[in-house]
Amino acid sequence: MKKIFIAILLFASVQAGFAQVDRSTYPEPAPAREIQLGDADSFTLENGLKVFVVKNDKLPRVAFSLVLERDPILEGDKAGMLGMIGEMLKGGTSNRTKDQLDEEIDFIGASINAGSTSIFASSLKKHQDKALDLMTDILYNPIFPEEELDKLKKQNLTGLAASKDEPNAIVSRLNSILNFGDNHPYGENETETTIKNIEVEDIKAYYETYFRPNIAYLAIVGDIDKAEAEKLANTYFAKWEKKEVPSKSYDKPSAPENNVIALVDRAASVQSVVNVTYPLEMSLSHPDYLTTRVLNYILGGGSSSRLFMNLREDKGYTYGAYSSIGADKVMATFRATANVKQTATDSAITEIIYEIKNLRDNGVTAEELEAAKANLSGSFGRSLESPSTIANFAINTERYGLSDDFYSTYLQKLSALTVEDINKAAKDYLKPENAYITVVGNGNEIAESLMAFGEVQKFDNMGQPERTIAIDGDIDAESVIQNYLEAIGGADKAKEIKTSKMESVAEIQGMKLGMSYIYDEQNQAFSNKVSMMGNVASHTLIKDGKATVTAMGQSQELTDEQYEAAKMSMFIFPELHYEMMGYSLELDGIREIEGEQAFKMVVSNPTGATTINYYSVDSGLKLKSESAETGEMFFSDYEEVEGIKYPMMMILKSPMIPMPLEAKVEKVAFNVTISEDDLK
Repeated sequence: MKKIFIAILLFASVQAGFAQVDRSTYPEPAPAREIQLGDADSFTLENGLKVFVVKNDKLPRVAFSLVLERDPILEGDKAGMLGMIGEMLKGGTSNRTKDQLDEEIDFIGASINAGSTSIFASSLKKHQDKALDLMTDILYNPIFPEEELDKLKKQNLTGLAASKDEPNAIVSRLNSILNFGDNHPYGENETETTIKNIEVEDIKAYYETYFRPNIAYLAIVGDIDKAEAEKLANTYFAKWEKKEVPSKSYDKPSAPENNVIALVDRAASVQSVVNVTYPLEMSLSHPDYLTTRVLNYILGGGSSSRLFMNLREDKGYTYGAYSSIGADKVMATFRATANVKQTATDSAITEIIYEIKNLRDNGVTAEELEAAKANLSGSFGRSLESPSTIANFAINTERYGLSDDFYSTYLQKLSALTVEDINKAAKDYLKPENAYITVVGNGNEIAESLMAFGEVQKFDNMGQPERTIAIDGDIDAESVIQNYLEAIGGADKAKEIKTSKMESVAEIQGMKLGMSYIYDEQNQAFSNKVSMMGNVASHTLIKDGKATVTAMGQSQELTDEQYEAAKMSMFIFPELHYEMMGYSLELDGIREIEGEQAFKMVVSNPTGATTINYYSVDSGLKLKSESAETGEMFFSDYEEVEGIKYPMMMILKSPMIPMPLEAKVEKVAFNVTISEDDLK
């Protein structure tokens, strides 16, 4: 009984204590403390190489990170070269072929990577000498084989071709050119011409000029102490010869005086990629660096930011909206971005600008500030779990001229920031009236609405001003169609063709695809089968006024609207049937398609859906067709088949496939017999 009585008294006293706690306010946070980072040991070799050592014996591993500190380089007519330096370094040495390097690296379970300003090696402690031997062989003795450069150029050309149809890559190129200009290292972009211009001698010249120890930092992290690190550094890096390295400087760009609206018309887009951006000065050593981190977190740094809550949670325009304030020794940028529904393009821009302006004019709340501090403090704390962070801190302190206590007092400085500090930064760095508003989307659907923000300037997918050449007054939509029909062999000859069978092959991610097409215009029927490994993966059938798609054993009949958009597939040469089908045609100037001038034709069906066709000004042949439903289709390698020119290569670029699909036509036959079995 006594024990029960004591328990009751204890329970009552605890309850009384709970009752006295005021839960309406958060407890005051404890003052931020200075962090004991455990400074990296450091020393400098006679050739100028600065070495930082961080001991971490939790795992028997060691990592060596070599970083070059040079000014940005304007590549000019060799743009794209810097991206190839790393692979060229690993392409073989005077002692080892590329295959031998790869085999020896794999044999010891090491990892070695290289770039235009770095070489990294990591291995087990017991293999550190072998790893350093391989790393320094790459550093001192690269041979830059011609065949490796040829391979890299082909890869880059393939990647560039794919990026021309990738909306985020397109807007990135446009943003960089607008913010910095073509004559700035941050504004130039590689092209087919610049990639083809790159020679082995260019790679060698860069290597000889910039791979020098007097501009380099070496971070050694792992199961190693300073004494052993000094011995290794002297053994493997002391013979590296120093040399004066040229410095570069560039004019600093500024934000536009008024907002500039820049549009890349991409008819195949079902969404719009929207950016609000401008250049600004901000670096790690800038006194406002930490303040702008907090400012950006509140505006668009995460899922609780103002942009995210407005555009996603409140309006439902997008899956996410974010912002960034960069930091760079030369020049940085501000950017607010979202991929939005096409119909909400102008509304999304309005809301983005509103949030930027509202934050600048009305400031932040104390609650927002505390939440931002908590998040950034947590991120900083988590970063300290990696030993390489300490080495990076030491290198950054040296590279950017930071105070010795920059990182150890990071949390104290963050904690000391006030609402007034953030509000001042908002007024200094947020420029909603001095930005480039860039959009990649379907110009026919969104261009008019963008005029609400000012004059709309059009650019191509490489970020260059779109060149729209005036059309001779005697040329109209009908004459372009007639020229196309004449180019393929004549309208009368094309009209004689009522049926066709066509087979093509393609490859995607190592898998071969077979595609068969059957056209029966007499019965208004069409069949397209896609086969993989001898099995039909999908079948599209248009027949008896219906369209059905079968895939993975499931069949789905298209809606009336989808059928209306798909039924043009029934025709071998759709241009013969536009008038009969009630389609409207609009000639929209001359554009450049893959280096060739082409008439842009907007084809609209009765439901309002549009397809854009491009016909060569010189040859009259169709070069490209694009729509939001199907993506982009390029036509080339025309050959004469039974008196009619037919494209033997078709390249499809669609958001439904990870990379361009190149389909080569192997068989074409006209006016053949079509049976019911052919359509099954």
